[in-house]
Amino acid sequence: MERAKAKEIVSTWAFPTVKTSYMGGVEDRPILAKSKGTLVYDTDGKEYLDFQSGQMGAALGHQHPRMVKVITETMQSLLHASNTMLNTARLRLHETLGKILPKPLKRSLFLVSGSDSIEAAIDLGRKATGGLDIIGFHSGLHGSTSYLTRSLSFAWSRRKHTVVAPATSSIMTPNCYRCPLAEKHPTCGFACLKMSMELADANFTSQPAGFIGEPILSAGGVIVPPPGYFSALRKELDKRGMLMIFDESQTGLGKTGHLFGFQLHQNVTPDIITISKHFGGGLPISAVITSDEIAEKAVANGYFATRSHATDPLLCAAGEESVKIVVEEDMAGKARRIESRIKAALAEMSKEIELIGDVRGHGTLLGVELVTDREKKTPADAATSQVAKQCLDNGLIFQIRGYQGTQNIIRLVPPMVSTDAEIDRGMAILFDALKAAQKSPAAKQQ
Repeated sequence: MERAKAKEIVSTWAFPTVKTSYMGGVEDRPILAKSKGTLVYDTDGKEYLDFQSGQMGAALGHQHPRMVKVITETMQSLLHASNTMLNTARLRLHETLGKILPKPLKRSLFLVSGSDSIEAAIDLGRKATGGLDIIGFHSGLHGSTSYLTRSLSFAWSRRKHTVVAPATSSIMTPNCYRCPLAEKHPTCGFACLKMSMELADANFTSQPAGFIGEPILSAGGVIVPPPGYFSALRKELDKRGMLMIFDESQTGLGKTGHLFGFQLHQNVTPDIITISKHFGGGLPISAVITSDEIAEKAVANGYFATRSHATDPLLCAAGEESVKIVVEEDMAGKARRIESRIKAALAEMSKEIELIGDVRGHGTLLGVELVTDREKKTPADAATSQVAKQCLDNGLIFQIRGYQGTQNIIRLVPPMVSTDAEIDRGMAILFDALKAAQKSPAAKQQ
């Protein structure tokens, strides 16, 4: 399809997008025509390294051969089935997933999108505790498809929603690179948490139900809470009879170098987790997972969650195969090796590129924060935009993320099947773009 025709379709038929959003201006970007492994190709035949793994859903690689095989076979037998009846693909997924979950997590239900699973997890927590209030990080993002998930996505300005869901409020994100209290870890004693819980107590409207957060805050700036933070948070939640809910949409199933992202944080097991994104290998399926005890308490209070396509055999078969691929092909180990290679390359770059202020993350979920001054940590938004454009022109795709209004964080999410050569190629493209930006007077101005 010619670009002129694409622009005509967008301007005539597609719903307009907010230009300042990460989806704004799609008509001016490459139009994708096919994909394979770590690569995507546009309608002009140009090849790109996909270091954002699609919309984070291709972390196993585009068109993984095992995924194509199982999807094709399932399509020939049973595409859709009523969720008022069991089907064999659904049963196999419950069992396969249950066997790899850390105890006491074992009970699962299936939905379609990540936002679906967040909404269902919040309702599960409320039904299990009898509580109402939910707290989350002030730079957290948990979806946009419902009144509730939008209200808990504090990284997106809630002013845009006009009305937000009641009994949802934020606590400070433990961002040690930009501590909101100008403290230093570990001497801070988690002052941000202590202050947050004091304010939360003052704002609770009833018995609180729980906390929701990501083990690594992805869209909110690729922020890794410091060691011991979640253990301290767990104690605060237990004092108040609140549950810990982890959104593992972008951190689960190998991506952080662990089977689940919460395993990065020692001695912490959440009460509820959600998974989506590459769960399904490219098809839309999500899950809410909890323990026997919590499931039974919630169901006794009338809990259920479903969608018309929530247990479709096609999606469940894809979900089961994706879990098997993660385990059998050691995707967590692959993610750790990719992390080491990228961080080594960035460490070498930082000797020459003073724009690099901080490198953080785990596995194949990594962030590079660009600054115009390392001491003052001035966000280099203009330089980041320039780097992203040059990288795209030269065949490397990634997303820019921010923290509290900035747009200066390069988020790198290469598929876990990326080869050493592909990682090196991506880093070379990034290095050239960073060198060019560092020399550009316009990029240094904020």
